[in-house]
Amino acid sequence: MSMRKSISILISFILLTLVSWQLTSCKKDAFLSKGNLSFSVDTLVFDTVFTTIGSTTKQFKLYNNENRTVKIEEIELMGGEDSPFRINVDGIPGNSSEAITLEGKDSLFVFVEVTLSVNGQNLPMVVEDSIRFRTNGKDQYVTLAVWGQDAYFHYKDLNEGTWPNDKPHVIYGYAAVDSAKTLNIQENTAVFLHKNALLYVYKGTLNINGALGQEVTFQGDRLEQEYEDVSGQYYGIYFEKARPSTINYAVIKNGISGVHLFSRDDSFTDYTLTMTNTIIENCARYGTFIYSGAKVKAENCVLTKNGNHALLVLEGGSFFFNHCNLLGYGAGDANTPAVGISNYFNDFTTGTQNVGSIPEGKIYNSVIYGNLESEIAFDTVSLSGVTLSFDFKNCLIRRTPEGNDPFYADIFWNSNPLFTDLQENDYLFPSTSKLNNNANPSFSLPFDIKGMARGSQPDIGAYEN
Repeated sequence: MSMRKSISILISFILLTLVSWQLTSCKKDAFLSKGNLSFSVDTLVFDTVFTTIGSTTKQFKLYNNENRTVKIEEIELMGGEDSPFRINVDGIPGNSSEAITLEGKDSLFVFVEVTLSVNGQNLPMVVEDSIRFRTNGKDQYVTLAVWGQDAYFHYKDLNEGTWPNDKPHVIYGYAAVDSAKTLNIQENTAVFLHKNALLYVYKGTLNINGALGQEVTFQGDRLEQEYEDVSGQYYGIYFEKARPSTINYAVIKNGISGVHLFSRDDSFTDYTLTMTNTIIENCARYGTFIYSGAKVKAENCVLTKNGNHALLVLEGGSFFFNHCNLLGYGAGDANTPAVGISNYFNDFTTGTQNVGSIPEGKIYNSVIYGNLESEIAFDTVSLSGVTLSFDFKNCLIRRTPEGNDPFYADIFWNSNPLFTDLQENDYLFPSTSKLNNNANPSFSLPFDIKGMARGSQPDIGAYEN
C-alpha cells in the first residue's frame, strides 16, 4: 500500500471519528433539559445573634424538576473573596463551581457558612450577598442575609405582649400582630426595618408607648451615614381593620408610608389610631395614609418632608388633627400638596368607583404649609347616603386662591410661618409669626410636643414658642 493511500485512509478515519463524536455530542446535548432550577428558599436568612464574631452553617436545596438531566453551567458567590459567606455545593467547597450535571428529578444541597465580625455602628444591621446559578444561559439567584448585631429579630412572625427594649428590634419581611392580639412597644425601643419590611397589625391592637426624651424610633436597617436621610428604606406601620391603637412619642422616618391605615374594625366606634407627640418625616410617599374608612386622631404631631403627602385621605375615613404641623418640603412630586383629601377611589382593575363618607374631617390649631402655592387639595364626590363633614379652625394654611367654604373659621391664609431652619427640621418660629398666640384655647392642649406648657394664648402647630 502506498504512503499516499495510507494517509488518505488515516484522514478518512479521523474525519469519520470526528463526525461520530460530534453526532454523539449533539445527541447527548439534545437529551439535556432546557428547563431551569427551583430552590427550597429564595432568601436564606441567618438569624443567629452575633455579638463579637459569629459563625453558623445553613443549607438549602436546588431541584431539577424535569425528567431529563440539566447542566448547571456555573454557580458563583457574587461577593467572591470579600464576602463574609462561604459556600459548599454538594460537598465541594469554593466560591464558584462549573459544569455540574443534575439528573432529572434529582436535587443538590448547598451549604452556606458565615463568619461576621461586628464593627459597631458602621456595620449594616443586615449584611447581604447572593449566589448565582446559571443554567441554559439564564441566571437565577438565592439571596443570603445575616443580621449583624445583637438584637431581637423578627422574620415573618406573630407578636403579642410587650417587646423588651434592652436591645434593638429588627424586622425582616414583616412582624405581625394578629386578630384580637395586642402588642405593646415600650419607651426607648429602637426598631429597624429591612427593605420593604413592615409592622403589620391585622384586626389587632398596637400600643407604642414612648416618652419625651425616650421616643420609640422606626427607621431602616442600614446604619451607614449615607443612609441617614434616604427615604423608602422600608414600608412602614400598616393597620388593616385594626382595633383601637395608640402611638405616643415616636419618630418614624425614611420609610415609604409612615403610617398606613386600611379600613377599621367596625365593632369599635373609637379611633382606629390615636397618635400623639409623634414625628413622621422623609417617607417616600405618605406621612399618614387613611384609606377606606379608617379613623385617626392626631395631636402634637409633625408630618414633614414626605414625598407625596403629609396626610392623604382616600375613599373616605375620619380624621381629627389638632396642634399639628402638616408640611410639604418633601423631595417627591413637586405638584403634590401636603394634605390631599378624597372620598373616592377608581379601581381600574374592576372598572368601578368606590365612594366613602368622611363623617369627621377636623383640623384645628394646625399649620399646613410648604413650597407650593396650594398645600391642601380636595377631590370629593357627593352621592346619596354619603356624608362629607369638614371643620377647620384657627389654622395657618397656604392655598391659592384662599378657601371660601363655610367650614373654614379664623384661618390665616398664606402667611409665612417663619420657621427657624427648614434644613435642620427646626420648626420653632419668632414672635412675629402668625403661628404665635393664634390657636383656639378652647381646643388647645396643656403641653406641646417638647413638653412646653401652653399658656392662655397658645400657638398654632405642634410647638409652643
